[in-house]
Amino acid sequence: MAIIEAHGLKKQFKSGKTVVDALCGINLSVAEGGIIGLLGPNGAGKTTLLRILTTLLQPDAGTAQIVGQPIDTGSAAIRRRIGYVSQQGGAEAAATGRENVLLQARLHGLSAAEAKQRVSELLVGFELESIADRVVQTYSGGQRRRLDLAMGMVHRPVLLFLDEPAVGLDPQSRARLWDEVRSLHRGGTSVVITTHYLDEADALCDRVAIIDHGQIIVEDSPAGLKRTLAGDVVRLGIRVDELEQARTLFTNQAFVRDISCEDEHLRLVVEQGETALPQILQLVNDHGLSLQTITLDRPSLDDVFLHYTGRSLRDA
Repeated sequence: MAIIEAHGLKKQFKSGKTVVDALCGINLSVAEGGIIGLLGPNGAGKTTLLRILTTLLQPDAGTAQIVGQPIDTGSAAIRRRIGYVSQQGGAEAAATGRENVLLQARLHGLSAAEAKQRVSELLVGFELESIADRVVQTYSGGQRRRLDLAMGMVHRPVLLFLDEPAVGLDPQSRARLWDEVRSLHRGGTSVVITTHYLDEADALCDRVAIIDHGQIIVEDSPAGLKRTLAGDVVRLGIRVDELEQARTLFTNQAFVRDISCEDEHLRLVVEQGETALPQILQLVNDHGLSLQTITLDRPSLDDVFLHYTGRSLRDA
């Protein structure tokens, strides 16, 4: 069952006489219980799409159903069942961290006892307990971000939207965020994450949609996206006087897509490196070749982005 079903979503913004096409006919289906990452550079349309899916913005064209409700008529029912952590955050600066999270819990219908327990869990989980009773205006940027995340997760939503959740977090805080997202997912929460952090999408998401210029260019699992490229690269460090023998040997192997010599190494392009490595080692051993080094390089999501858009995500 799809927890998100969107078809033909379009959105334009006007700036003076300039018209910007933020979304150009987005189609998106997210299965219940999944984690999908919307991967793309700033300005690709990721935040606009999230604001539409969370009923904060109306599309100019297209339709969508969220948790079984249409976005044009079911906004109240949708908002009760989803969580949304925006890039800007929503904490009240003059209130304490504990008060902010507690207010969110009560607004979402948790009893006083349930709210107190849940708030305590999150404050400990995001390492905010020691500063929980300080006003938020004294928090650092990273502390505020962790508080925003706690507020968005307090009611254990069935669908959680995270817009660039790791911005401003140090590596340790990012790891805690990932642990909390995984914990929610194990409990049945579906998650949509917008990000331009490649490692975040790779580590967390079971599906990734690459967005550029308001369009979804391609969508698949991270592994599936990387498999669409030429393949894995295995580099063999072979004695120089054995390189030609090794080249001839591997040219005749069906699992080798391409072969070349570079910097006194033999470079093999194979479909799946993890299954090719044992075969390569067996052939080297059987033919008495002197293997000095062996490395396996897999395509990254940045390689995928470069392949489909013509530029690196990091550069974009």
